[in-house]
Amino acid sequence: MDAMSIASLATEMSQVRTANAVQMAVLKKTMDLQGQGAVQLVQAAAQTLQSYNNPPHLGRLVNVHA
Repeated sequence: MDAMSIASLATEMSQVRTANAVQMAVLKKTMDLQGQGAVQLVQAAAQTLQSYNNPPHLGRLVNVHA
């Protein structure tokens, strides 16, 4: 191996490390955003359930005969 191929290999390895670091950062950000979206979805569902003020005898039975 001559000096040029060693330098080229070192540069290539550095670029791969940088690309991996960027990919991991994007993955972490994506997972954070998905987690926030899931929390918002659960909170919205809980608020929707709390907003119904039906009497206790309504909404408990489902008619399965058509």
